[in-house]
Amino acid sequence: MAAAFIPASSQPFKLILGSSSVARKHILAEMGLEFEVMTADIDEKSIRRENPDELVTVLAEAKADAIMSRLNISDYQKEGDRPTLLITSDIPTTKEEARQFLKGYSGSHVSTVGSVVVTNLTTGKRLGSLDKAEVYFHDIPDEVIENLIDEGVVFRVAGGLLLEHPLTLPFVEAVVGSSDSVMGISKDLANKLIQDALT
Repeated sequence: MAAAFIPASSQPFKLILGSSSVARKHILAEMGLEFEVMTADIDEKSIRRENPDELVTVLAEAKADAIMSRLNISDYQKEGDRPTLLITSDIPTTKEEARQFLKGYSGSHVSTVGSVVVTNLTTGKRLGSLDKAEVYFHDIPDEVIENLIDEGVVFRVAGGLLLEHPLTLPFVEAVVGSSDSVMGISKDLANKLIQDALT
């Protein structure tokens, strides 16, 4: 028997993704979520912390604050409306930065730390948590790195790291943790925070 089609309007909440990341959009779509996209347009370079865990958390919160500052929050607090959640999470912006990321991965391993922040615009409740993973790489030829940069997709993915890309995949030796976390947002963590933000 075929699975029943569930119309988008039956999702018990509205969702805003505060990111232009291709990978994050793809991950949320894979989770079966309906969402709209808004970008924070903040100067991430002006926000600095020594501790990576602290940095990603502060950046995700700053993105949420920036998006919320452009919204009329009272529009989201109307009686009887479905609650609206804002989910924010971070990407290279220049060719040089992307090149440094990718060269750093070659023949090495990378530990990723990501922060997911979910803000319930209806109630004001905000929850955040960290997610960590490790990826081990074979040597990545310079030619492959330049092709990835020329293609431009690395600028729309957290850390320039597109594990499932046909150019990158052959050079991935192993992933410890979840690959969706490395790609920009952990499905399990996002799901948990969404549920918690609704209660």
